[in-house]
Amino acid sequence: MRPFAGRLRHAALQANNQPTMTLKPTPDSWPPQRRSFSRICFLGDAFTASAGDETALGWVGRLAAGEWARGHDVTTYNLGIRGDSTRGLLKRWRAECEARLPAAANGRLVFAFGGNDAKEVVGQGLDVPLAESLDNARALMSAAAAWKPTLWIGLIPMSDIKPYPQLLAGPQFRFSNARQAKYNNAYAGLAAELGIPFLDLHTQLLGDPDWERMTQAGDGSNPAAEGYARLAHLIAQWPAWRRWFDQAR
Repeated sequence: MRPFAGRLRHAALQANNQPTMTLKPTPDSWPPQRRSFSRICFLGDAFTASAGDETALGWVGRLAAGEWARGHDVTTYNLGIRGDSTRGLLKRWRAECEARLPAAANGRLVFAFGGNDAKEVVGQGLDVPLAESLDNARALMSAAAAWKPTLWIGLIPMSDIKPYPQLLAGPQFRFSNARQAKYNNAYAGLAAELGIPFLDLHTQLLGDPDWERMTQAGDGSNPAAEGYARLAHLIAQWPAWRRWFDQAR
């Protein structure tokens, strides 16, 4: 065996005999040109969190992918929580968003909530009565809109036929589209008062046989992938959403 110093010289000679690696110059087209850069927090409940979607994309993931395909660099933060109501959102939204949207970023907010406020907790009554829900929504949305550009998506109709599955131990829930319509209409009125763009998906999808089939394909509350793709398509065409990107410079 060579002495230690000899082994070092041998290793150095071998290293010197290796082919030289050269770095290719960065092309002038790198990084790819983007039409806009934005960070968007999506806040809501199971529909936002893509519950029931076997692809795990939900409408949030599909919506962002569509804007990437149009040349926009979009960073999404999915802050949906299954079962969350306006009570929970009111407590958590600002801290969660401030951690993700620094002042220098082109930060934006999209809210979609209300289904859990309007649900009946069997044996206990409504989760969040309408008057309280409106008070919570007013405090939540007025603060959000004063801080960042904000969009508001209304309730999404569920199946009135298929019972909601009890996935965890605890209370049972009942949903009613007629009751949800009351919350949705009240939210729409509040949004108009506050000057926040509001997308009324509830009126658009309620009674639509295709949407009913899509909810039936899921668990009766949350649709499967096809339903989330439908939601993403509808939101992507919303003029208020399009203005965030089509007018970007």
